[in-house]
Amino acid sequence: MKTGKPTRWVLPGLGLFQGLAVTGKNMVQSFYKKERMTTVQYPEERAPISPNFRNFPFLVYDKDPKAGLRCTACSICEKECPPQCIYIVLDRDENGKSLKRPKVFDIDLSVCMNCGICSEVCPFDSIYMDGEYELSTDDRFGGLLFGLDRLSKSAEYHMKLRPEQASEVMARRKADEEKKAAAAAAKLAKAKADAEAKKAEAEAKAAEGKGEDA
Repeated sequence: MKTGKPTRWVLPGLGLFQGLAVTGKNMVQSFYKKERMTTVQYPEERAPISPNFRNFPFLVYDKDPKAGLRCTACSICEKECPPQCIYIVLDRDENGKSLKRPKVFDIDLSVCMNCGICSEVCPFDSIYMDGEYELSTDDRFGGLLFGLDRLSKSAEYHMKLRPEQASEVMARRKADEEKKAAAAAAKLAKAKADAEAKKAEAEAKAAEGKGEDA
């Protein structure tokens, strides 16, 4: 004796007809509903890029492209890069002292595999994955070797590209700056208080010495 659920009969080709119905519906509605358009007239039109899309890295700067560059040339991204496509040279003054900024920062886009590890390990919020994808060139080497001039982009660009991520970074950086400013103000106030205490102590000793002489 057989038990269990009864056999369900499915009309052969039903899925095909359902798919064709969806296709036909989209085709008809595309004539009068803009949001139903599934084809973009590229390159005159471009589909919006998802914030999760990632392509080659770029460097973020605040206000000034050189002085405001967040990168400190710590070389963590260079060491962690799996295909070793990042090359960094630390900038130094005439005495050899570190200026905590890159003199050279090159990325070979022909080698980069868009893994995003460089942006994940960066402790200074200076490198993120870009959304630019039209990078074709007939120059295999020079055209795909990006330096500071091509990699540096403003914090406003980052905000436009990934608003949620950039807002979080800006809020965290602002909080850190306020914390440092408060610590510096407290240190300055302590130093001022110590100086005044020493001055008062010196004046008290001087007054005591004059009293003994009298």
